[in-house]
Amino acid sequence: MNKGALALLVHGGTENWSAQRWKSRFNEVCKDRRVLLLPDATFDPTEIHFAAVWKPAQGELASFPNLRVIFNLGAGVDALMADSTLPKVPLVRVAVGDLTYRMTEYVVLHVLMHHRQDPYLRACQRKKRWEPKFQWPASAISVGIMGLGTLGSNAAEVLRHIGFRVSGWSRSFKQIQGIARFHGKPQLDAFLQQTDILVCLLPLTPDTRHILNRKVFAKLNRNSPMGAPVLINAGRGGLQHEADILACLDDGTLGAASLDVFATEPLPADSPFWAHPNVVLTPHNAADTDPDEISKYVAQQIERFEAGGALENIVDPARGY
Repeated sequence: MNKGALALLVHGGTENWSAQRWKSRFNEVCKDRRVLLLPDATFDPTEIHFAAVWKPAQGELASFPNLRVIFNLGAGVDALMADSTLPKVPLVRVAVGDLTYRMTEYVVLHVLMHHRQDPYLRACQRKKRWEPKFQWPASAISVGIMGLGTLGSNAAEVLRHIGFRVSGWSRSFKQIQGIARFHGKPQLDAFLQQTDILVCLLPLTPDTRHILNRKVFAKLNRNSPMGAPVLINAGRGGLQHEADILACLDDGTLGAASLDVFATEPLPADSPFWAHPNVVLTPHNAADTDPDEISKYVAQQIERFEAGGALENIVDPARGY
């Protein structure tokens, strides 16, 4: 076995991020390559050419002198980019159909949940009240998606097929058939003013940190059938100003929120989000990474790279994604 070894550094702590599960999958797809689940004292750091990681500790990757590529096993790379000791080698983010479709499922589920008044209906069920309200059509609701990368673009297309009026806002212009497009800071206000349900799938960068704040929420449409607008954040926890979200939910600036990500994870037991009546909370599992699909993706990239081919989906350090 003379191929460069692959190191796995997986620090998830939950069932869906079982390090042993990842090791088993990579053993299957890298049969002619040594796969090391760290920490492991029985290896020479110089043999590590590739690393597949999730939430590695700062400095953990700096001890591999022959490292050639880092593969991030989740979609967000902001924590890795913040590591000043990160080796100056290509950092690859995952981009597979499975991850994209899972995120689209989450976005569509939560848009429909709020559109079809499900929180109200569940409250009626608990109180044994048979009191349906008027239900507006999907075409009456404007869904605005912040972030039109692979994930946002797919979600936008599916929502459009369901019948929603869909628009998108991104850092630069993106062409998506049937979707109203806005881009850059000059067009942000126009995007917000016609949005009833705001979906955020932005990457976390210095420019986007705390972009979900009272100033933004106050510009959302106030004249839709839903009344107060709704926030859905399945991007990164650092995108949201959490005190502003809570205050805006309490004073009616926001009518409801679906939140999958938080500034501190796991969410502390004393967080007011747990019990807030207008919050639908999920434990950062909007688009769980599937070891079967991702391990194949990483193995194929490594084989192509060693044969002299180009890597896909390399993170641009200047943009942060």
